[in-house]
Amino acid sequence: MEKKTSGNRPKPNYIWSILTLRCPRCRRGDMFKHPNPYKKLKLSYILDMYDNCPVCKQKYDLEVGFWYGTGYVSYALAVAISAITFVAWWVLIGISFSDNRIFYWLGINSFLLVVLQPWMMRLSRVIYLYFFVSYDPDFENTDSFKFDYY
Repeated sequence: MEKKTSGNRPKPNYIWSILTLRCPRCRRGDMFKHPNPYKKLKLSYILDMYDNCPVCKQKYDLEVGFWYGTGYVSYALAVAISAITFVAWWVLIGISFSDNRIFYWLGINSFLLVVLQPWMMRLSRVIYLYFFVSYDPDFENTDSFKFDYY
């Protein structure tokens, strides 16, 4: 799961770092203060992030309004989950408009999306930040990523 880098530390896996909600620069630091988004179903608790990575000091909020783009990522995740559940339903149960099977899928899919929403909101922030900040194996000796106009 981890590859060796030029130093003695192993390189954390890309997909595993995204799924465990880690910093994109060092892939070691947590991005969120609370590991369980379901503990309190309050928006300020679910999206409570560190200002900087605890390990490499990468700033997470790169500019004012930076997180507005996560809506597109969250939408893509919801469409992907819906497509996967639709294909699974089609293969396992079948789709028919002559009975109510399609409506059962709609109900179950809607319930699943509502239950997964806190995790999807966090995951969309992580994926969006990974678009802009790349992994730096020598993060102790280099500056963190900033946009050019700062």
